[in-house]
Amino acid sequence: MLRLFLTVGFVVCVAGSALAQDPGWRSAGESQPQTANPPTNPSVDSTLPGLSDSAVRPASATESIRGSTVSLPRGNKVLPNDAGQVWREYDISTYTARVTSTNRPEQAIIDWVLRETGYEKWHTEPLGILCAGSRTLRVYHTPETQKLIADVVDRFTSSEAAAYSFSMRVVTLDSPGWRTIAQRLMHPIPVRTPGINAWVLAKEDAAILLGELRRRRDYREHSSPYLIVGNGQSTLVSAMRGRPYVRGVVARADVAAGFEPTTGQIDEGFSLDFSPLISADHRMIDAAIRCDINQIEKIIPVMINVPTRTSPRQRAKIEVPQVTQYRFHERFRWPVDRVLLVGMGMVPLPIPVDGAPLLPGVPLPIGNAPARADLLVFVECKGQVAPAATSSGRGRLREAKNYRGRY
Repeated sequence: MLRLFLTVGFVVCVAGSALAQDPGWRSAGESQPQTANPPTNPSVDSTLPGLSDSAVRPASATESIRGSTVSLPRGNKVLPNDAGQVWREYDISTYTARVTSTNRPEQAIIDWVLRETGYEKWHTEPLGILCAGSRTLRVYHTPETQKLIADVVDRFTSSEAAAYSFSMRVVTLDSPGWRTIAQRLMHPIPVRTPGINAWVLAKEDAAILLGELRRRRDYREHSSPYLIVGNGQSTLVSAMRGRPYVRGVVARADVAAGFEPTTGQIDEGFSLDFSPLISADHRMIDAAIRCDINQIEKIIPVMINVPTRTSPRQRAKIEVPQVTQYRFHERFRWPVDRVLLVGMGMVPLPIPVDGAPLLPGVPLPIGNAPARADLLVFVECKGQVAPAATSSGRGRLREAKNYRGRY
């Protein structure tokens, strides 16, 4: 009798382990437990704007959620405020109304709030709520955090800040030796990312440096010199290109060869995202810069056996890409009357498979060595747009963003 009990227990444990390891048990037709009353947030203050008593109900002691039993407090209808959290709503309609380049302009405000406060502040204690619509930003947090958010909102909604614009140049050089002639013009600023350098220059010195760099044979510019970015908005400079390769084979009885190759694609190139925001006193600039580079150094061929009845020794070639990736994300702060220069070091410079340079003017690497280049980013505040553009709303700024180097 004892042996029978142990045997049954072992079978049950093995079956449970197999189900836990095999995700196939999650079939599409599997019925899910239904509850008459779906779970709601029990800790919602019905006195908050936009909520009514009918939308909040006392939670039961336990509620079933996808087969699990979760204990919930009974009858708690008040948001925790043990850290002195307060509820505030900010009008952001003056900013969202003038931005027409994206469907959700309020996302830029959310991004900058997270940069200012830190992402962890909204996922740890004390309890915080951050929600943005097309006209209103709703926040529930401590008064100290509310002060930071109010400053961010003012920087977006200020009518004077809306008139500022910025330009960005993306430059590559084959050698980092340009630093020897530019050292006296540049003033370093702190950077947290290893291998990255950043400097600020007077606008006159930046013009002198660009003139010197343009005389070099290895100087290449990969963005329009008149690329204009509105204050608080983001722009993306990208040169991406899909590179196909054979990643495997699939047996096919209806094909003469007995198999069919399967292909994949890797996006090779670079993308640089730039998001500036001017301070409330219009003296300093905060900017987040993110750079992503994918380079396929080489494609490694591999021969695999795909025997069939007619060709028992048949082989097929598949390809394994050797990829180099570069990721950079940093935030900078510098005076409005200065130029920011970011040197990202010798980074991968992607070359496509057909032998033609991906980026205009970029030479092919010598031998099999992957291409590398010193990547530089110049950022300059172009000042305020003409008063006519400010008084007429958003037309002049949108027109400036579409110049793309034609004027």
